[in-house]
Amino acid sequence: MYAELLADPQLHALLLKFDEDLAAECRALGCPRCAGKLHSARYPRKPRGAGAQLPADYGFRFSFCCAIEGCRKRATPASLRYLGRKVYLGAVVVLITAMRCGPTPARLRYLEERFGVSRRTIYRWRIWWSEVLPGTPFWRAAGAAFIPPLDRLQLPAALLERFAGSLRERLLALLRFLAPLTRSEPIAVRAF
Repeated sequence: MYAELLADPQLHALLLKFDEDLAAECRALGCPRCAGKLHSARYPRKPRGAGAQLPADYGFRFSFCCAIEGCRKRATPASLRYLGRKVYLGAVVVLITAMRCGPTPARLRYLEERFGVSRRTIYRWRIWWSEVLPGTPFWRAAGAAFIPPLDRLQLPAALLERFAGSLRERLLALLRFLAPLTRSEPIAVRAF
């Protein structure tokens, strides 16, 4: 089921549209340092792991740079497509890590063949979900909202289960929840 969702071109088009909307909001706010006008300064990304043909603009991360000489502060909006500097798409990192429950050699081989994700990468993602993310200020604030508390060893699957709707809706809600982690400037955690 997860693999089919990752191969859905409509999901990727929707994530691109959400990122365009987040970029427009960021640009409208102006420079975070001096409130100056922001110019486009998007940069190329090589998105990995998509099981579908991606839209042409998918290979770029939206970002802006202040137009005021002497400031030139970069403003990178939140993203639902990318989890920070990870080269794999955010949906891939979430769903493949969730699929890893009980990683049998056959399951790991399947993930490696289908999405080009090595076993070492999947294990690194497991460490990120179970050790790095729970230690962030974002998680300490946002994770406290879950009652009963989430088992960090079951992330992201336990987190996906807390959101309502179809798998697609739960994935979108989870990516929106994690979006503050993807900005260049940390923001306060909002209620979800």
